[in-house]
Amino acid sequence: MASDPPEAPNFDAPDFDALTRQHQDAVYRQMIRVCGNHEDAEDVLVEALLRAYHHLDQLRDSTAFRAWLAQIARRVCWQLKEREAMLPLLQLSTLDEEGREIAGPEPTPELHLAHRQMKKLLDDAVSALPPVYREVYRLRDIEDRSGDEVAAKLGISQAAMKSRLHRGRDLVRAYLDAAMTRAGAT
Repeated sequence: MASDPPEAPNFDAPDFDALTRQHQDAVYRQMIRVCGNHEDAEDVLVEALLRAYHHLDQLRDSTAFRAWLAQIARRVCWQLKEREAMLPLLQLSTLDEEGREIAGPEPTPELHLAHRQMKKLLDDAVSALPPVYREVYRLRDIEDRSGDEVAAKLGISQAAMKSRLHRGRDLVRAYLDAAMTRAGAT
């Protein structure tokens, strides 16, 4: 004949109160570390105590109360963190259900025009470069190739590539500064 599982001890409210008073501070300190702040740790401890009281019949040994309560509290904290992590998605879902759309980061017509003008200015500045600087500038700064690759492609030394790139950048900057000054004067 199979043996019956041992009966759970029968705790009553005064026993629970005594165990709570004895262990709640230690569990609270653990929850501060797990949850990351005092407010969440307090909320988690209260919820964990409530759950522990409702499931007191599952506690087999009163000496394990602290570990049991801490495990319940960790689960509550993890659930809280999961809910907080899901909140932005839930808010998006609610907006979608209501038929509202979230405004995208679409540029205004003025910003779009300003970008086109700046691109045109930059293209003009690069076109105005002498060919010896233009090719280095285009390969290095526009096509984003490595310095070694640019030097090898053009058949020049690394030092010559750096010198031409520096001079090309200076000329582009001067061109843009002059164009911006002219635009600001009008």
